[in-house]
Amino acid sequence: MRRVWSGLPGTLLLGVGVVVLAAVLTRSGPPAAGPGAAPTAVRATTGAHTAPPPRIVRRAEWMAGVKPYDRDPVRYADRVVAVFLHHTDSPNGYDCADTPRIIRFIYAGQAGSKEWDDIGYNFLVDRCGTVYEGRAGGVDRPVVGAHTQGFNQRTAGIAAIGTFTEDVPVPRAMADSIAALAAWKLGLSGADPRATVRLTSSNSLSRFKKGTSADFHAISGHRDGYETYCPGESLMAALPAIREKAAHLQGRDHP
Repeated sequence: MRRVWSGLPGTLLLGVGVVVLAAVLTRSGPPAAGPGAAPTAVRATTGAHTAPPPRIVRRAEWMAGVKPYDRDPVRYADRVVAVFLHHTDSPNGYDCADTPRIIRFIYAGQAGSKEWDDIGYNFLVDRCGTVYEGRAGGVDRPVVGAHTQGFNQRTAGIAAIGTFTEDVPVPRAMADSIAALAAWKLGLSGADPRATVRLTSSNSLSRFKKGTSADFHAISGHRDGYETYCPGESLMAALPAIREKAAHLQGRDHP
């Protein structure tokens, strides 16, 4: 039985530098295999307020040539009604062609060194706006992640690769892709990206005692549910615009 990620801070080794991470403790991964083939399309959805799926690089591509760690069976919720945004608290100046290697570092730390049950995030987005599948189980299914302690049920975790302090703007391509991903993922259950949703804490180490219900934006930051700086000041400041963009992509131009 592998341990499920608790959301505690750690460190990430990138090259020769040590970077403090809000969410992971990682170690050097296998050699990079490059970004792989073109991202794979996922099935579209239809309905009054759905959005087209973004292009998503599947985990089979960024894990190419890597032996996966043992993991417990995938757990599913009934649906996804909210997403929590994170940042990886790692360097911002990376070449986007190197993103698969960066994700392998994160995976090696969470599922390897720390023996968590898989990479915690359901999705990761790089500064060029490329979306990557994180946790196993199916991008269009309500996979229970390990990203926001106490609030992993009925939510999806999206990690922005980088560090988004107050003086570091969120790249436009990244923000647009986060909005598109959230619009599609929330649209699968008919959720409005601008809505408020009620979630129940499953762990007293979150901001809310176990069993306590709390209201969240359908697109929230990690710090809304857990005592952390993540996802950084600039990404938190971008959330209102991301919600509006996601709602627009769902065809919700009016409340």
